[in-house]
Amino acid sequence: MGAIGLLFSGAALFLNSLMLLGKAEEKSVAFFNILVGVLQVITPIYLMITSDQSNWSMFNNGAVFLFGFTYLYLGATILKGFDSSGLGWYSLWVAMMALVYAIVFYIQENDVLNALIWVMWAFLWFLFYLSSALKKPYEAFIGKVAFVQSWITLTFPSLFMLLDMWQSAKLQQIWMIVCVISSFYFAVEAIKFFKVKKKQLHEVTQ
Repeated sequence: MGAIGLLFSGAALFLNSLMLLGKAEEKSVAFFNILVGVLQVITPIYLMITSDQSNWSMFNNGAVFLFGFTYLYLGATILKGFDSSGLGWYSLWVAMMALVYAIVFYIQENDVLNALIWVMWAFLWFLFYLSSALKKPYEAFIGKVAFVQSWITLTFPSLFMLLDMWQSAKLQQIWMIVCVISSFYFAVEAIKFFKVKKKQLHEVTQ
C-alpha cells in the first residue's frame, strides 16, 4: 500500500477511534471516511493499471481495496442510517483476508513485521464484526484498540516510508517491539474491560 494511502488511513482510523470513544460526532467522521474510501479505491486501480501485472503486484495492490471499501461502507452506513450488520459481516470477511496476507508475508517474504501488522489489523476488523454484526457493546474497548493502531500500524509507518526510513533494519526491529508491546496492552485492556462488564452484569442480576 502506498505511503500516502497509509497516512490517510491512519487519519480515518484515528477519527473512527474518537467516534467510538464518544469524542467525535458520527456524521462528520463518516464524511471523512467517504473521502478516504474514495482515495483508497481509486489508488489501487491506478496502481494495478500501471503495474507489471504480475500476480504479486495484483495481490499487493489489491490489499488497498480492503481498507477503501471498509471506509466507504462505514461512511455510507452512518450517513444513510443503515443497519450495521452488513458492515459487520464484511469486516469478518476482511479479517480472514488480512490473516491470509499475514501468512503470505511471513512465509513468502519472511517479513515478520508486516505479518504482525496484518494480524493486528485482522484483530481490529474482527472486533468490528463483533460490534456491528453481533451487536456486542464493545465500543469503548474497540476505540482504544483503533486509537493505538491508527498510530503504530498506519500513521507512523507511513511517515517513516515518506522519509525513506522504513526499510532500516534497526527501525523495523524497534517497531516489532512496539507492535508486541501494543498487543500486550490490548490484552490487558481486554481483561480490564471484561472484568468491568462482568461486574456490571453481576450488579444488574442481583
